Amino acid sequence: MKALDWRLACLALLLGLALGGRGAWLWQACTYGKQLAEQAADYGRQLAAKDRDHGREREQAAAAALDQMAEQQGARRALEGRLQEQNQTHWKEMADAKKTRDRLRDQLATADVRLSVLVDAGAFASQSCDGEVRETTSPGGVVHGIIRADVDHAFAQRILAITQEGDRGLIALKACQAYVSEIIK
Repeated sequence: MKALDWRLACLALLLGLALGGRGAWLWQACTYGKQLAEQAADYGRQLAAKDRDHGREREQAAAAALDQMAEQQGARRALEGRLQEQNQTHWKEMADAKKTRDRLRDQLATADVRLSVLVDAGAFASQSCDGEVRETTSPGGVVHGIIRADVDHAFAQRILAITQEGDRGLIALKACQAYVSEIIK
């Protein structure tokens, strides 16, 4: 029986070692599992916090972009309003200049107004030495002996057309300068 006792003792020892090893293994696996679960939970919380922070940053960036876009749209609308105002002023000036030219053209056509030019009295006097006395000054003028020459009706119409083109050019130049100064602001 001694051999049986010894075998039984070895078997009991082996069984104890196997059960102890298995128990230790399960206990360690459970502990490591809890630690891994806690690490995964911490990592998940960190990711969630980063996602929330990133989401907030994106929302703030989007809000800033929308604010900037609204500001730019407001500035654009203000600029368009000023340019529209300048455009209306330009066309009003053009219409007023056209009315003035049309009125002058009509007055020239009906001979209500005559177009005349000043003639250099010295050059005129040196060419005609007939000894006549020049006419006196008008009550509204201070220059003695102004000599005027009337311009032919056809030439007056041509001069009026030239001044009309010049007026248009000046008004257009003024409008362009105002436009450029508005854009540069």
